[in-house]
Amino acid sequence: MFTGIVELIGTVAEYKEYDTTHSGGGGVSVTVKDASPILGDCHIGDSIAVNGICLTVTEYSSDSFKVGISPETLRRTNVASWQPGSKVNLERAVGQDVRFGGHYVQGHIDGTAKVVSRVAEGNSIVFGFKLHEKEFEKYIVEKGFICIDGTSLTITKVEPDGTFYIAMIKHTQEKVVMPLKTVGDEVNIEVDLTGKVIEKQVVLQLQEQISNEHSPLAILVDKLVEAKVKKFLSK
Repeated sequence: MFTGIVELIGTVAEYKEYDTTHSGGGGVSVTVKDASPILGDCHIGDSIAVNGICLTVTEYSSDSFKVGISPETLRRTNVASWQPGSKVNLERAVGQDVRFGGHYVQGHIDGTAKVVSRVAEGNSIVFGFKLHEKEFEKYIVEKGFICIDGTSLTITKVEPDGTFYIAMIKHTQEKVVMPLKTVGDEVNIEVDLTGKVIEKQVVLQLQEQISNEHSPLAILVDKLVEAKVKKFLSK
């Protein structure tokens, strides 16, 4: 679990593709350097979010760490655009002594979005985004949380066509990779898990009510239908 509060900006040192006969199954391995401030307590198998993607440390040194990335993750994220020299947001999995300053972030990317606008507003930057996966637009709500490239942010506005906006203050600009993005670039998106959980519970509850003819919902629907039929026949 993560908070979306980026600890450090690292640099991709190596990006290596596996062939399909490798145990990585056609995925890639990535080595990230300039990471020494977060590696003091690192162990093999630890989770580190790299641009919001929860990845497992397979090797590490005093300044760098290596992770393996599966084909599934490649399909859902912007990893394919990384190359040596690319800057990435880094956050270790939360520990017991971590203040929860962002929001609950799993590190499980839902999909990507394109940067469609970038406008300076005072010392802030307002970014506009458009999701590639339209099925996740229902979880994008004004003043709701969203995680973009591993950064916990607040949605400031949502357009009818699904375009949404965030405003990034100067302090955050200095701590994350977003200011390096230009219009047309891709970013990783993890929508707020809360919306997914609520939707799932509502759907399950409705399915249970509908399947039970004695449930309060089924009885209410029967009464409404009966009232409508009576009204129609009385005409």
